[in-house]
Amino acid sequence: MIDNLKKILNEDQDPKAIEKITAKLENLLMSNEEVGYIAVQKKPAVTILPDSIVVTDKRIILCKPKNLGLSMEFIDFNWDEVSGTFVKEGILGSDFTFSTKTELTHTVDYLPKNQARKLYTFAKEQLDFLKNPVVNTSTTVEEVTNTTPIVETASEIPVIEEVETEEVTSFAEIIPVTPQVIEQTVIENAQPATSTSEKTLATMSTDELMAKLQNYKKLLDNGLILQGEYDRLKAEILQYL
Repeated sequence: MIDNLKKILNEDQDPKAIEKITAKLENLLMSNEEVGYIAVQKKPAVTILPDSIVVTDKRIILCKPKNLGLSMEFIDFNWDEVSGTFVKEGILGSDFTFSTKTELTHTVDYLPKNQARKLYTFAKEQLDFLKNPVVNTSTTVEEVTNTTPIVETASEIPVIEEVETEEVTSFAEIIPVTPQVIEQTVIENAQPATSTSEKTLATMSTDELMAKLQNYKKLLDNGLILQGEYDRLKAEILQYL
């Protein structure tokens, strides 16, 4: 990782501190997360275990060595959790401070001025990006520019053949049949309305009468006749059983 960060680690950062931080970041960064800048604390006296700040395109990370450098504490905040960043320059260095939306404030002092300025610039860019995300419209413009109108030739235009219409001689062909009409027709055809039907029932065998009764039951189950109509038809058949 240190080779990939040479272009941004050019402000006299402590090489040993950078080596320790990058070794820890190998397992800390997400697969699609990129480091933007690393600033390392530099106190007037010899600093054996300096604090550092790492800014990526997704978050800001505080790196604090612990246990004489044997371990390191990481405190990170996503950029959408950060409310503001500040830099205060002094004679011996700069203080970089950032505050969170939960009113927490973190400061790393004694940062070299150039490092603190670049750190602040990168953080400012990330916060501005969250407030005003850039929408990439180049693809849409290119698609519109390169769009070629499609013109159909005469051979490609489908030919619609004219079909002669037939004269309607019966209005029954165009009158829609409603479910009520179907039900009424079934009932009229099912029930014996004349004495001729009664004579027909009288001449039927027992098996035929039972079959007819089963047909009426199916009409009832399918909702084509009402219960009262079924009871009446059933009573007529039972007279001949």
